[in-house]
Amino acid sequence: MNALDSSHSLWHTPAMRDALTRRDAGAIVRLARRAADVTLADLGQAVGYTAASLSRMERGQQPMRDIELLTRIAGLLGIPPPLLGLAPRHDAATAAPYGPAAPPGVDSLGREPIGEEDEDPVRRRKLLARVAGATTSVILTPTAATAAPRPSLSGLEDVLLYRNTPPLAAPEPTPAAVAAAVDAARRDFAACRYDRLARALPGHFALAQALTDAGPPEGGATAVAELYNIATRLCIKLGEDEMAAATADRALTACRGGADALTTAEAHRMVSSVWRRAQHYTRATDVAVTAAQQLAGGSSDAAVLSAKGNLYATAAYTAGKQGDRCLARDLIAEAATTADQLGHDAVTGGAVFGPSQVILHQISISYLLGDAGTAIEHARRIRPAALPTPERQARYYVDVARAFDQWGKHDRCYNALLAAEKAAPQEVRLGSVRTIAASLMRHDRHLPGIRNFAARVGALG
Repeated sequence: MNALDSSHSLWHTPAMRDALTRRDAGAIVRLARRAADVTLADLGQAVGYTAASLSRMERGQQPMRDIELLTRIAGLLGIPPPLLGLAPRHDAATAAPYGPAAPPGVDSLGREPIGEEDEDPVRRRKLLARVAGATTSVILTPTAATAAPRPSLSGLEDVLLYRNTPPLAAPEPTPAAVAAAVDAARRDFAACRYDRLARALPGHFALAQALTDAGPPEGGATAVAELYNIATRLCIKLGEDEMAAATADRALTACRGGADALTTAEAHRMVSSVWRRAQHYTRATDVAVTAAQQLAGGSSDAAVLSAKGNLYATAAYTAGKQGDRCLARDLIAEAATTADQLGHDAVTGGAVFGPSQVILHQISISYLLGDAGTAIEHARRIRPAALPTPERQARYYVDVARAFDQWGKHDRCYNALLAAEKAAPQEVRLGSVRTIAASLMRHDRHLPGIRNFAARVGALG
């Protein structure tokens, strides 16, 4: 079984810092187990517990207080014992069974932890707070701005693993109530309210599944599939690729139960995105293009055109990710042709498509192909305020920031990130922005406020 070492990046992630601050042993174990690529079944077999019991402990549904269990888990996964509330060992001979020393910034003996040094010692990171408790401490950045907690997907995980959903919020799972739930999920995603969406999804699933189980004439399967599509988009935003794969599979399964053609097309687009994130680029492209070709070829319906255009744009982005310039150019041309047929930006069924969306993809593709200047030329063709949703506006600014960062224009990159934050604060808490913000801190003397911004987006962990 793999064990983590003290240099592993896990110890400085926002999720681990949050778990340490809350002294949540279950969350600490879950993060360490996943980072070590250990399954619940394998860990359970090693410590003599069922996978279901360990899962309940990790999710806080069952206390994780057994000292013997915690000790064994710490040793197997390489978790410094004090992080789980265990007494520290003071000599190498006795500490060895518990795995490596505490990671940087975590002091198992309760002493002042050592922070990372900047080039200028005056700006050395200092200890701001200790976690309440005798043995655990973490480095936080001394600033008035702090990163907001990452949206929790534990409720969605319950739906995936155990089909556990909360009690119905409405007395009757009517088609109107389910349609309202799906619409609420769409609006939350479009407005980048990712934390609220994560909290609401389990209840939405309970309502939609109840409608499906009751067997009304229409709507149940489509609603369940659409919610899984939205859940997949949320998981991708948060970098939860394993959960995204599971939700995309559930969406396709629901589609086979009678979902409409447009929801099925979107499910295939989500599957394509999951394959791309797994670096299976050819398969990802094939899934999206095949789904686009299966839609009604001569239809002038806006929803059909939107679904088809998004599929071609997604395939073009994948080709850009693969570095296939010619294929990316041909596929984005197909998307542009479809956008011309549509004639305007439209939000249909929660999906956004139109001429500006093609340009947004051209920005991303140019960046992926290393053409930062071309990406900015495309960006100048868009009026951001006219983009139909906050999510699209923020995505535009983030992509512009990535292009300026690639181009070495750090001030313009930072300004674009600030504009993205203004458009949708939760969009800038994602991984790509944190990476850029961390890089920009090397130029902090020329970028007033960059450290506060980096703290707000969680880039200082």
